[in-house]
Amino acid sequence: MEPGAVEGEGAGGAPAPSARPATPLPEAPFRSPALAALDAVARALLAPGSWALDRLLDLRPTTAERERRRRGPCGWCRGCAAWALAGPVLAALLLLSLPLTALGLLLWLPLQAARSPFLYQRTAAAPAEPWDLRQPRTFTFVSANLCLLPSGLAKFSNLGRTPQRAADIARRLVPTTSGPDSDRAGLVGPRPRRASGYGGTVRAGRSVALDVAEPEAAAEEPGPPEPEPPLSERFPPDADVLCLQEVFDGAAAARLRRRLGRAFPHVISEVQLGSARRGRIVGYLGCTHLQAPAGDGAVRDAQLRLALRWLQRFQQEQARGGDLVAFDVLCGDLNFDNCSRGDQLNQRHQLFELYQDPCRQGPGQDEPWAIGTLLNYLEIYEEPVSTPEKMKRTLSTPGGRCRFLAGPILASGHPDTAFPGPCRGRRVDYAVFRPRPPLRTDVAAVSFITCLATCSDHLPVALSLHVGPGAP
Repeated sequence: MEPGAVEGEGAGGAPAPSARPATPLPEAPFRSPALAALDAVARALLAPGSWALDRLLDLRPTTAERERRRRGPCGWCRGCAAWALAGPVLAALLLLSLPLTALGLLLWLPLQAARSPFLYQRTAAAPAEPWDLRQPRTFTFVSANLCLLPSGLAKFSNLGRTPQRAADIARRLVPTTSGPDSDRAGLVGPRPRRASGYGGTVRAGRSVALDVAEPEAAAEEPGPPEPEPPLSERFPPDADVLCLQEVFDGAAAARLRRRLGRAFPHVISEVQLGSARRGRIVGYLGCTHLQAPAGDGAVRDAQLRLALRWLQRFQQEQARGGDLVAFDVLCGDLNFDNCSRGDQLNQRHQLFELYQDPCRQGPGQDEPWAIGTLLNYLEIYEEPVSTPEKMKRTLSTPGGRCRFLAGPILASGHPDTAFPGPCRGRRVDYAVFRPRPPLRTDVAAVSFITCLATCSDHLPVALSLHVGPGAP
């Protein structure tokens, strides 16, 4: 097999064992202290311009801030005064910092070619314990887009300031209970040039009525009831792996690492799960975030091809003779769904020939219990979705999903007003897996989680896999 080729092309086998030992994952982005120092200098030069631009964009109010100003005494006057006073000062600082910004970019951009693509951060270490392969195990993966951009950019998604949201997100993502033998791994990504009560199963729960207005189309003759979506308002206490996207703000990332490190001691992309008589038992994990604009389907198509190629290359570099692969999972915000007519190119990608999506029946057709994960960002502060519990009740109803989830789109990005199917929303967040014989992999549970209400415009997704001995 050629290096970098996409493995499997329908074969689904494990990668060929590598003759050389696995390459250790670095704990720092640069191996050379000199390059690390130059990167620090470049970031210092970029900081003034970045800060001024972020503060300028942060003057844009969210819908919740507008509502508070409308209700408060002289609220609009204070908002206008902030624009009138702070706006010109920040614009002037931005212009004055342009020479430093240009110099910083000239220094920073070439350094990225030397940055390590994969990083490993360890809070605690534990030796791999023997695993009796006759006893199956269950692994739970959670994927979440946190939209932890600089505060000014986050305002374009109608989200509040990043530092406050980061603290709230970290608190909500720490599992409520933790077993004594938990050894969890967390992957924060993607970053520039760098590589959750749980009650949701596809059969769980009962419908809860909510006073949410139905769209006019729903007044037609009612059809058979839709299966209830597997929603949970709490983070899974048994989560083993946490994959986060859009953790772009450095201070927010550091806060997340400190807080989540208590429950997820490893920030990694190779996972050693245990040992067997013949060698290691390992799992492979990918976390990604694709191009966002609706019209960039061809770009996303190419990005997915590259992602598959890079995953294969990583597995080849890390593999050892005698390895058993317990799981091979890819998570992330892929920025396309399986219902919109505008996303038909991506819906037929080779990814879905190699990896299994438990929420999907085929191109353009999801399981009837699957719902969208992208929220209507202009509605995220409304009362019916203002808490995890309320959001769960709301999204359990067809009317709630039609109002608060982003609907199908055309290739232009405009809403597809002629969409013929039921209103379930755009499912852009994925957790897909590939079975790796001789071990057998079965889906134990799938859940859409509402614990990040008002903190993100995405619903986290949880996937539990049951891994055990194959068929005799």
